[in-house]
Amino acid sequence: MEELVSLCKRRGFVFQSNEIYGGMQGLYDYGPLGVELKNNLKAAWWSSMVYDRDDVEGLDASILSKPSVLKYSGHEDTFTDPLVDCKKCKGRWRADHIKDKACPGCGSADLTKPRPFNLMFKTSVGPVDDGKSFAYLRPETAQQIFVNFKNVLDSTSKSMPFGIAQIGKAFRNEVTPRNFIFRTREFEQMELEFFVERGTDEKWHDYWVKKRLRWWCEQGIPEGRLKLFDVPKEDLSHYSKKTVDIMYSFPHGEEELEGIANRSDFDLGSHTKNQTGFEIHAKVAENKESTAKLAVQNSKDKSWEVPYVIEPSAGLDRGFLAVLNEAYKTESLDNDKERLVLSLAPHLSPIKAAIIPLKKNNEDLVALAKKIKRSLQSLRLGRVVLENSGNIGKNYRRHDEVGTPVCITVDFDSLDNNTVTIRDRDSMEQESVPIDSLENMFTNIISK
Repeated sequence: MEELVSLCKRRGFVFQSNEIYGGMQGLYDYGPLGVELKNNLKAAWWSSMVYDRDDVEGLDASILSKPSVLKYSGHEDTFTDPLVDCKKCKGRWRADHIKDKACPGCGSADLTKPRPFNLMFKTSVGPVDDGKSFAYLRPETAQQIFVNFKNVLDSTSKSMPFGIAQIGKAFRNEVTPRNFIFRTREFEQMELEFFVERGTDEKWHDYWVKKRLRWWCEQGIPEGRLKLFDVPKEDLSHYSKKTVDIMYSFPHGEEELEGIANRSDFDLGSHTKNQTGFEIHAKVAENKESTAKLAVQNSKDKSWEVPYVIEPSAGLDRGFLAVLNEAYKTESLDNDKERLVLSLAPHLSPIKAAIIPLKKNNEDLVALAKKIKRSLQSLRLGRVVLENSGNIGKNYRRHDEVGTPVCITVDFDSLDNNTVTIRDRDSMEQESVPIDSLENMFTNIISK
């Protein structure tokens, strides 16, 4: 983990938030290359979930949530962690993180009994902070999908089964944020809520488990590094009929990368009006505040029923860490030196190509390099940069470290015979190619 953290700081992937004032635990900022990698991972997810399908629509809902939403979702009552205080050093810890009944900070066994600690952030709404007008910063993106179910259904005329996808920030007041960007207080989720008829839910749950596993493999994580964990019944969330977690071997150990849950009819059943008018199978709290009927007509007998929900939910920051960890490699070279390389999948690489003129003070070389840069950038496949330092070797090593798939060198042969030298990141092999064929070659490299 230390090597990854060092690379992230040195090359501009991730910075400690508020660092010049000593930082703030559980908060991180994504730098110039980090935001590119993060956006590329989001784009890959969105393309897979929305663009490649005809049964999913997108949503971008508000971060502030009305308390009623999280009251009926169960978050006000159940969204807690067991909190323990150390009487000696005054440290606070999650009870399930304490080993051998000793404080992780000072080793003392003088601890309080565990008590529930609600993880949701509150903020006042309006000009007067009277303690009554408040909202929650959403602890997950899912609930705003559920309360927008009818809006999306009415505006798109979707029929079952169909899904609503959303990528967005969520906030949890973690007792002990840890392991770099793995567990933080502000993070980003990629969630799909896929609505199905009761009785088809188990089939669809199996479908999404397999599909999500394949997707992570396509992002550069070998299937052998991923495991499926069937969450035991006693550990299931209050809404879950069945949950399968995709586990990954992070630098700090094996933990959840994504969870695929069969949420039954709990969510729409919790938020719908006229609950007694439907055969809701989940145990839900009585709701007299909702104004919308969150139900659809059954395809067989046209009776109204509350849909079941299958939810693939992935943490974007955890995905970022997993992809980065998997791509990080140190290789020995022939000259007894080593090189650090990020073997990222080309579609995820923060920089897709670096254009390097052989001499930085040669106007003709620089002009041609700029022309090639503009040509490749116009393809809109991702960021293309001009490296005008004049040191080819250092540029190669820098772009190896940040995962750039190809470096394109413009030399004097380029002026004479209209060719450039392409260097492959992974093999380090170099090839002379005509400038006229660059756009097609570049497209094939990034799209593979």
